[in-house]
Amino acid sequence: MNRFDGNRVVITGAGGGVGNALVRHFGDLGARIIACDLPGTVLDAPQIEERHLFDLRDKAAVAKAAAAILRGGTPSVFVSNAGWTRQETLGMTTADGIPDEMDTNFTGAALLSHALLPAMRAATGNRAFVFVSSVNALGHFGNPAYSAAKAATLAWMRAIAVEEGRHGIRANAVIPASIRTGAWEHRLQANPEILEKLRAIYPLGRIVTPDEVARAVVFLASPAASGITGTSLVVDAGLGAGNLPFLDAIT
Repeated sequence: MNRFDGNRVVITGAGGGVGNALVRHFGDLGARIIACDLPGTVLDAPQIEERHLFDLRDKAAVAKAAAAILRGGTPSVFVSNAGWTRQETLGMTTADGIPDEMDTNFTGAALLSHALLPAMRAATGNRAFVFVSSVNALGHFGNPAYSAAKAATLAWMRAIAVEEGRHGIRANAVIPASIRTGAWEHRLQANPEILEKLRAIYPLGRIVTPDEVARAVVFLASPAASGITGTSLVVDAGLGAGNLPFLDAIT
């Protein structure tokens, strides 16, 4: 029930750690991958059928990319995966950085999904939007502008689910905690022991992997999740289930 044979699947941030996993997993299930990422990104995975390089912060570029995607055919699945942050705390957040991170992590995805909606609405069969959000949307773990953008993404997802359900379109989100990708390199350079310190926070004793996030996305996008819309699947190694350091402190 979870194959995508011949279906066009749009993936943003396709060149990153989670993006590569998404391309691989969707490709293994027969999807025709439409890969999107920043200009200069190398998208050479054999599963990729089309490549579109543009900046989600550039509204004109987003509109141009959407038109190019639709010229190739109507997507069945849109996966909003692209994301980026460097403003770790309120003290590090700048006036220019707030709209920059909002555009990178929310506005661009909203504009692109909105541009694809009319064609997807007119299509038939399994059609799904999956947004990769973050536990930062549910609680404060730093990166305040990024967190606000990820929370906005959940609201946008619910809007699509509620308003487009009558057309057979589903929308859901995956909420991962920290993922071991290249985005962690700057933190590891500053503190090589950071991952070991995180072991005490996560009940599974580790952060999640790109493959674990990708498998959750694939499930929500697939016909196997045909009755699921407007909700979120948390992939956080147990982070949100409770406060392990607190329990350790009192016992």
